[in-house]
Amino acid sequence: MTDPQDVRDGDNNRPVWRRLLVPGVLAVVGLAILLRLGFWQVDRLAWKEDLIRQVEQSLTLPASPAPAPSDWAATTAPGADYRKVEIRGRFLPGEVYYYNALTSPKGPYGGPGYFVHAPLQTAEGWVVMVNRGFVPDLYLDPAKRPGSAAPEGEMTVSGILRQGEAPNALTPAPDLSKRIWFARDPQAMAKGLEVSAAVAPYVIDADAAMTPPSGLPQAGETVVRFKNDHLGYALTWFGLAATLAGVYLAYAVSVLRSGGSKKPEA
Repeated sequence: MTDPQDVRDGDNNRPVWRRLLVPGVLAVVGLAILLRLGFWQVDRLAWKEDLIRQVEQSLTLPASPAPAPSDWAATTAPGADYRKVEIRGRFLPGEVYYYNALTSPKGPYGGPGYFVHAPLQTAEGWVVMVNRGFVPDLYLDPAKRPGSAAPEGEMTVSGILRQGEAPNALTPAPDLSKRIWFARDPQAMAKGLEVSAAVAPYVIDADAAMTPPSGLPQAGETVVRFKNDHLGYALTWFGLAATLAGVYLAYAVSVLRSGGSKKPEA
């Protein structure tokens, strides 16, 4: 049976460069990967900060006409979200509800509830889903909501363009019987209301001015918030790279100090 001490002494008998070569190659590869991940997060940070600046600037500009069908493809591109738009049309009957577990209210109502979405049809015939505002759980039933009926007649709606959301594997299926949705999918919402016209792939969150005198639905509840953890991720990858370099240097110093010394002869 091989004596572990003989194995260790055999390692020490190897030339120093051979003892450093394989760990050194592995350390360089690992360091390159960690640094690449760190700089990628730095690039993502710059992109996210630029996106935030664009959104903040766009929200200070006057409202522009809501994108027509010929421009719908552009509304799915990055940076197309959170624009002030306006549109003229007539609300169709019916509404659906987008579940929100917790809202940070800008008005008197807050907590768990729903955003009321109603189809607005333009003079050209196409439809856009309008988020008329927030209602608490207690007022989900329109019959319990004073002043909940959609405005009648042709009108101009101004608000913020929000891109549609595609449900993923973790998104609960909509409750079609109660018309409750868990993803902001305007075309599927409109289909649930049996809207036959072409439907825009975006939603318009109505401005606070759309709030009726009764206070419900409570419009103007859009929260402009971007998750921005890229700096933390970058520091994590760079920290791991520094740790790896430190571990390898400590190992190299120990090998160099040993000098590749051989086992003393008896």
